Amino acid sequence: MKMKMSSETSPLTKKKKEGLGWIELIRGWSCVIHEFLFQRFMSSHLQNPLPLPSLNHLTCIVTGSTSGIGRETARQLAEAGAHVVMAVRNTKAAHELIQQWQNDWSGKGLPLNLEAMELDLLSLGSVVGFCNVWNSRLSPLHVLINNAGIFAMGEEQKFSKDGYEQHLQVNHLAPSLLSLLLLPSLLRGSTSRIINVNSVMHYVGFVDPDDMNVVSGRRKFTSLVGYSGSKLAQVMFSNVLLKRLPQETRVSVVCLSPGIVLTNVARDLPRYVQVQYALIPYFIFSPQEGCRSTLFSATDAQIPEHCEKLKTDDKPICTFISQDCKHTKPSEEAHNIETANRVWEKTMELIGLPLDALERLIEGQEVQCRYGTHQE
Repeated sequence: MKMKMSSETSPLTKKKKEGLGWIELIRGWSCVIHEFLFQRFMSSHLQNPLPLPSLNHLTCIVTGSTSGIGRETARQLAEAGAHVVMAVRNTKAAHELIQQWQNDWSGKGLPLNLEAMELDLLSLGSVVGFCNVWNSRLSPLHVLINNAGIFAMGEEQKFSKDGYEQHLQVNHLAPSLLSLLLLPSLLRGSTSRIINVNSVMHYVGFVDPDDMNVVSGRRKFTSLVGYSGSKLAQVMFSNVLLKRLPQETRVSVVCLSPGIVLTNVARDLPRYVQVQYALIPYFIFSPQEGCRSTLFSATDAQIPEHCEKLKTDDKPICTFISQDCKHTKPSEEAHNIETANRVWEKTMELIGLPLDALERLIEGQEVQCRYGTHQE
């Protein structure tokens, strides 16, 4: 009679990882501290603002572009000649900014090519609706910049109306759905890019694909756990997306760190932390400095070639650009192929898409999303 070896006694059974080990945490926090202390020194070779080539041929969508890094990114892309779509919750604020920028630009050249479209990342239905409206134009999209993000430091766990932890939804799930559903337009762009504004904080992040909402009780939720985990999930999803996009699509996928930047995220910080922010301006980037790695990722001519190389490389990673506009590697945990594939599958489930959605979108087929029907 054959005996079955239980999972408890099998030497081949791997114990499920429930968090980063001490050595991984030490290495991760070392990266965070190093960026904080030395980002200005490491970026001293960069001009501020970053010089841009003529971008008259580009159409760019920038999420979260009414404040911080996104605002600077949208303005500078438009001043370089790009058609910029400000994808934002508050379209009134966006229209006011557009008017202000047009007035400031008056007399310097042709009027800036800017428009505002409503997009609420806390609603996956809003993401589907946005994509339907944009794709219906049948226009090419050259650059999608997933810039919007939240870090509700010190706040208790909150959930979107879709039922997902807010950091997870805004920083990972909604941008993932947006990137996939805009693929028809990105494919029309001939050579196009998906740019994800990530964070050095992903180095201290951990993702449990079976508990992405952090509600099982196995880990205690904090805003830091929510934020860093969502940023790591974004990198892992991007790694898989790059590998699964056929070379003939000519779509690049890039994650980047803007550095540690003084933006509106600081308004959510405890008062004593805001005071510390104000006292250490030397170390912290302004939004104009912080958007340089985004602009570099969106415009550098070598990015597509680098992405194509990574597609065929054994390393399971996408292009990652550091705050000094140099190619670097994401965290050790981001290299975990098994977890990244599970994050991909779980993400597809959470955003309401079938597992073969990517392939079907590339083939020009309509895809049903649980949060609405995707239409070209």
